[in-house]
Amino acid sequence: MDSSSIPKSHIYTRTGDKGSSSLFTGERREKTDLVFEALGNLDEISASLGVAKEFATQLPQHKFLCQKIEEIQSILLDMGSSVATPLKSASSTQLQKTEFPNTHLESLEKLIDFLDSKLPPLKNFILPGGGLTASHLHVARTVCRRAERSLVPLFLRGDIQEGITAYINRLSDFLFVAARFATMSEGKVESAYQKGKGKDDYVLFVDTRMRNNE
Repeated sequence: MDSSSIPKSHIYTRTGDKGSSSLFTGERREKTDLVFEALGNLDEISASLGVAKEFATQLPQHKFLCQKIEEIQSILLDMGSSVATPLKSASSTQLQKTEFPNTHLESLEKLIDFLDSKLPPLKNFILPGGGLTASHLHVARTVCRRAERSLVPLFLRGDIQEGITAYINRLSDFLFVAARFATMSEGKVESAYQKGKGKDDYVLFVDTRMRNNE
């Protein structure tokens, strides 16, 4: 292959090779900055949702769920734009372009209410699982909780809108309900947490290793 005739891709810029990257404001920060940790976590939620959606698309009963997952993935990109535009240093024009509207939160809460109304009452803690779609939605939920933990410091120092932390907090609730909904839609059974289950086996395992001086 003659690479001399191939134009350079716009995918890479080389500007971040020394460990810094740009925000929407044009400000450059080290890639270890909290803002990039948060942006990476948002990206990981979306990627996790993409995997869940791929499993969901294989079943016709998940058409509605797939549509909502795609909508949320787009909203996460909007959120990333807002996170990359710190309130303290952005211009009014930049803030207007990347404002994260409260309507997203309102719509998400209505979606949670709708899905939860279709589910049997939750009487026990449940274990993540319940099918491939549900399992990956649970993974996305745990990533979402991590994203929330990385966004809170940005909110506390006044860099992001309160609506962002509220939305990401509610999103983990949605993913929990969506996982249960997927399990029910596929006719699978939820596994309930049972206190102390496996404890005796673990004690026996440890006792045996100690007796054998392992």
